[in-house]
Amino acid sequence: MAITPVIIAITAIVSVLAFSRRDIYRRLAFNAYDIKHFRNGYRFVSYALVHADWIHLLINMLVLYSFGSVVEMYYNMVWGAKGLFYYLLLYAGGIVFSTTPAFAKHKDDYSYTAVGASGAVSAVVFASIIFDPLNKIYLFMIPIGIPAVVFGLLYLAYSWYMAKKNIDNIGHDVHFWGAIFGLVFTIALKPSLAVYFLERVRGLLG
Repeated sequence: MAITPVIIAITAIVSVLAFSRRDIYRRLAFNAYDIKHFRNGYRFVSYALVHADWIHLLINMLVLYSFGSVVEMYYNMVWGAKGLFYYLLLYAGGIVFSTTPAFAKHKDDYSYTAVGASGAVSAVVFASIIFDPLNKIYLFMIPIGIPAVVFGLLYLAYSWYMAKKNIDNIGHDVHFWGAIFGLVFTIALKPSLAVYFLERVRGLLG
């Protein structure tokens, strides 16, 4: 059974409910101060179930729908019966790991909050890049496909740069660390995938 549609459904239901119930939104949002001082450790996970607005929710769920089923298939092909379990670890690990640096930085800042499944979604997208680095990724308003490995490098560079600049309300650091987790976790499960990845990339370079 595919688990990605279940994740999307649960996330959508909770997010839509939280749009009109701000108490739910505030209770589930990632808040480093509350985690440290009030021991609300559940916020390391619950924040991924709520989103800032409809656009935030729709983009995350659309990207997860596009890449999640593919990564599920790859995980099941490589690890068989364990594939679903490992895929859930990939998603959950992306949620937790992507906000760990933010926790260390903002644990005494009561005003810092974060919401959304972007870290987990980034982990899934970058896991797909390990399996198929030459896959074409199409972005809004760009009519040509970008090789996944090129997209990945640009995404990491942009996320790192924007996280350092800190000039908007987007969690670029969460995107960056979620992506790193997706890469490292997938390769750690099967190190030979790194060799396969490099061989495919070498083919792209000629």
